[in-house]
Amino acid sequence: MKLSLIIPALNEAHIINSAIDSIFRQKHGADIEIIVVDGDPSKSTLNAIRDTRVMKISSPPGRGLQMNKGAMAAQGDILLFLHSDTILPQNGISKVINTLKDKRLSGGAFDLSISARGLCFRIIEKTASLRSRFTRIPYGDQGIFIRKIFFSKIDGYKEIPIMEDVELMGRVKKKKGKIKFLNPGVSTSPRRWQKEGIIYCTIRNRVLLILYYMGVSPFILGRFYRP
Repeated sequence: MKLSLIIPALNEAHIINSAIDSIFRQKHGADIEIIVVDGDPSKSTLNAIRDTRVMKISSPPGRGLQMNKGAMAAQGDILLFLHSDTILPQNGISKVINTLKDKRLSGGAFDLSISARGLCFRIIEKTASLRSRFTRIPYGDQGIFIRKIFFSKIDGYKEIPIMEDVELMGRVKKKKGKIKFLNPGVSTSPRRWQKEGIIYCTIRNRVLLILYYMGVSPFILGRFYRP
């Protein structure tokens, strides 16, 4: 099986090469491709990419839209959507491919790990992993992967300003798609929590999720969340 890693990016020129290098350093023996979809009209992230093996796509901003564009260009049987500040665990690529050798599975995600010290971050990690395993709805920063044929069958991501990951995985669940969670988890940057404050960021995210499930439009919720 071929694996397509799709990275939606916006103003990530300073970290995109380290993200790409971390993928190519993995030992897996698999057939992979990396697709970076830049939401910046000036293509600042794409222009910073050094590795010529990377497929570069320009897009209007919006993670749902960007990831759909990446999926349309992908040649892989498996799509792995990876945020530019999220790093796969060692042997993560092999684990994804080996997991989907089980034909009963439609996709999956990793548990969450945050690359920062502190009890608060450990609590966030634990609660995020428990929540996603209980609800069967992981977030985008957990490295969601899915069979391309199944992704196309459910019409991909909704092009909404927020909750595109929750909405997608909700439809996977409704379509009886079976998913598996992998451990050790991906390592994601703590930069949003550090910038906005751990308590504010955590509470804000929980409130937005509750409001989304109550039926508030993602276009309204998007006003209170900026990537």
